[in-house]
Amino acid sequence: MSTLPFREKVGYAMGDAAANLVWRGALAYLAVFYTDTFGLSAAAAAMLFLVVRLSDGVTDIIMGMVADRTQSKWGKFRPWILWSTPFLALFMVLCFTTPNFSDSGKLIYAYVTYIGLTLAYTVNNVPYSALMGVMTPDDKERTSLSGFRFAGAFAGGLLVMGFLPQLVAYFGQGNDAMGYQYTMYLFAAILAILMLFTFLSTKERITPAINANSSLSKELSDLLKNLPFIILPLLAMTLFFYYRNLYSGLFFVLVFTAMAIVIRRLINTPQSSICGSQQDMIDLLTNKPWLILLGIGFLTMMFNGIKYGVIAYYFKYQVGDELMAGKYFIALLIVSILGALSTSYLSTRFDKRRLFISTLLASAILTAAFFWVPANNITLVFALGCAAEFFAAMMPTLFFSMLGDSADYSEWKNGRRATGLVYSAGTFVQKTGGGFAGALVLVVLSSYGYDGMRPETIAASLPGMQLLMSWIPAAFAFAAAMLMCFYPLTSARNQDISQTLIERRAAPSAA
Repeated sequence: MSTLPFREKVGYAMGDAAANLVWRGALAYLAVFYTDTFGLSAAAAAMLFLVVRLSDGVTDIIMGMVADRTQSKWGKFRPWILWSTPFLALFMVLCFTTPNFSDSGKLIYAYVTYIGLTLAYTVNNVPYSALMGVMTPDDKERTSLSGFRFAGAFAGGLLVMGFLPQLVAYFGQGNDAMGYQYTMYLFAAILAILMLFTFLSTKERITPAINANSSLSKELSDLLKNLPFIILPLLAMTLFFYYRNLYSGLFFVLVFTAMAIVIRRLINTPQSSICGSQQDMIDLLTNKPWLILLGIGFLTMMFNGIKYGVIAYYFKYQVGDELMAGKYFIALLIVSILGALSTSYLSTRFDKRRLFISTLLASAILTAAFFWVPANNITLVFALGCAAEFFAAMMPTLFFSMLGDSADYSEWKNGRRATGLVYSAGTFVQKTGGGFAGALVLVVLSSYGYDGMRPETIAASLPGMQLLMSWIPAAFAFAAAMLMCFYPLTSARNQDISQTLIERRAAPSAA
């Protein structure tokens, strides 16, 4: 298999650079924007982040199904990148706009615009992520492409997270609400240019077969009938996460016990009695590598999301220099680019599973050490943060590369390949983990009495910020390392599967 052209890898990377103008901005600054500029309470903002996760559980799956069944002269996935870009840019601006509404009006506005942003991101990023799975059948080239992708992602994040405070100050001239809005106008224009470049420079080379006996409308109708089985687990997780009491715990246990029974019955149902969408779900639920990656994706996103979500608070209140957060973000993201680009090199010399475990443990240990670092020791704060981030940057690179391996595994095992559905899980756990991470930051701060509009509450919340910078995210990375020990696909097995699939795809034409 010949390597992908360098120009195409760069073009693909520009798509995630554009997406991260939204993703990194929302992840790192939306919480502090809501509490300190927009005027929402920490508890209300936390519930907002959690409720929006319910819609993502449905829309990501729907988008994966729609993308898999799209037929156009541009392919299955590329056209969605083009069509969704204007909406993504629009809602990015609207999310950081502060209308002159009442408190209840502002809360409604925040819900509408944030849900709009996540929907636009879904329509854009599920096909974008799946595109990696059809650009090349070679697992090593996918790892290289994933490295380029996340180098681009971190570069986009660098622009937002490194310069957003300065741009807000420049455009706002003391009016943060105006500063945020005008800064987002600039980012929206850059986003549109980068997404267009990705659309024009990439190519789909694998064309998976889709069951022609079942229409998309029938598949969506079947999905709507099964919405409770998607929404109820997310609702149970959300209620237990937010309220953390006996009743929400019992509801959580009951829902997941019932889900386990339903899933077992579905798997044991004869294939002739189930529809195409149910067969796709069975393929996923019996795909052990994919199931493990689903958990890994959530845990690593919690790890990274908590770390990034508390930085603005940490530098504003513990360090006492809000603008230094931008410098810290710049340092982290430069290191992240190096980490992402190093992943391809390291994965050719070490098994991806072992490499993933090593990066998780190293980053977790370095992050936990933050607990003992004084906030006034800026040199040590930067050094420790950058060291941890070098390893953390490899996590999403490996994760999305390995999702492609799980799609190969499904095609090898079942003779079917739903690339969009497989990758929709990646974007879903990214957004779910990011939403829960942002909510956890706010829940912890709220438990310490934090109120961004009342300066007298700040001192009592400082210990919570210290935990959010150290042990709380580290716990998720340690858990992910334990789970990755059960991942079954070694590098040698991936190579065997890839070769078998190449031979299968070539067989009809050879005949």
